[in-house]
Amino acid sequence: MIIADLAAIAGRTYPARRRTQNLAGGLSPIQPGNFAMGHVTLEPDGGQVPWHNQAQEELYFVIEGDGEMCLGGERRELHTGQAVYIPPGVFHQITNIGSRPLRMIYVYAPGGDVAHWRQELDGTLPRAGREAPPLPEGARGQGG
Repeated sequence: MIIADLAAIAGRTYPARRRTQNLAGGLSPIQPGNFAMGHVTLEPDGGQVPWHNQAQEELYFVIEGDGEMCLGGERRELHTGQAVYIPPGVFHQITNIGSRPLRMIYVYAPGGDVAHWRQELDGTLPRAGREAPPLPEGARGQGG
């Protein structure tokens, strides 16, 4: 039996003020062939998974907190207990709009690496309205 213990997974901190911990795939001891799963903590007041897209389909599930979800041309608030489906190739971002951490689970399939993690660390994410489609009207800007 292989167990991934969230308390024992250091994870990685990203410039957009979030910490990502791989539960399945990535650096996790669980290595499924068909999907990846992880836990993300967005810092209060603007922590973010910035505007990006990827080839995999994905789901975000908010465990705790309040966020602004941008998906293609749409912008909506997400709250504790809500999930959002992200189709492959569609630009998206989630921003913590609350004064406490936002905790969420992501699942994407198929598994494997996603370019936006490296792009964010390297400072090469496509910029909204320049190399990528613009954010929906009224959305918090890329990078918080």
